[in-house]
Amino acid sequence: MPDFEAFHLADAKAFTDRCEVLRALLIEGNARCNLTRITEKDEFFQKHVYDSLLIALEFPEIAEKPYLIADVGCGAGFPSLVLALAYPRLHITSIDSTGKKIDFVKSAAAALKLTNLTAIQGRAVELNRKEEFRHKFDLVTARAVAPSPKIAAETTNFLNRTGFYAFYKTPNQAAEELPQLARDNRYKWRVSVTRTLDYGERCFVTGEKKA
Repeated sequence: MPDFEAFHLADAKAFTDRCEVLRALLIEGNARCNLTRITEKDEFFQKHVYDSLLIALEFPEIAEKPYLIADVGCGAGFPSLVLALAYPRLHITSIDSTGKKIDFVKSAAAALKLTNLTAIQGRAVELNRKEEFRHKFDLVTARAVAPSPKIAAETTNFLNRTGFYAFYKTPNQAAEELPQLARDNRYKWRVSVTRTLDYGERCFVTGEKKA
């Protein structure tokens, strides 16, 4: 079991217990839809829970501020569900084009009584054109989905004036994507420090609007 002390959780044991409930829901959901192959306890806590929380090490304010976050291509709800469990002040919109995955995220959020998470089926590029998504979010994130340039291009209207992007990446992915991102001179792009973990390496590609 990973150590969650660094993540400023209000109650680490309660959080861990609720993640165990999430794991049980995931196993049950896998019987109806192929959500994820990662359900064994240690692997689940390392590769889904701990990995999802790493964004709060890069941006500690996530643990305290009532950010509005869009999780694009949320899949089975990572990092959405984990962040909603960890930091109740957050307001998270989980977005995915696959109905069965959004159905799972909705049902898991209901079972865990997560009132700070909304799950929406749709493509980001289409939601980007809707008025209710315009300049709404403080943070747009994505994990294990499309390349950063594609997500950024499809969510140009999502961020508010002070909002920023933070995409979960490996160092190799970041190195490959950064030159293309740099062509968009509306944002200042950078790559975070790399954290070496038991299961690999993780960094974040982040972008904020230039003054």
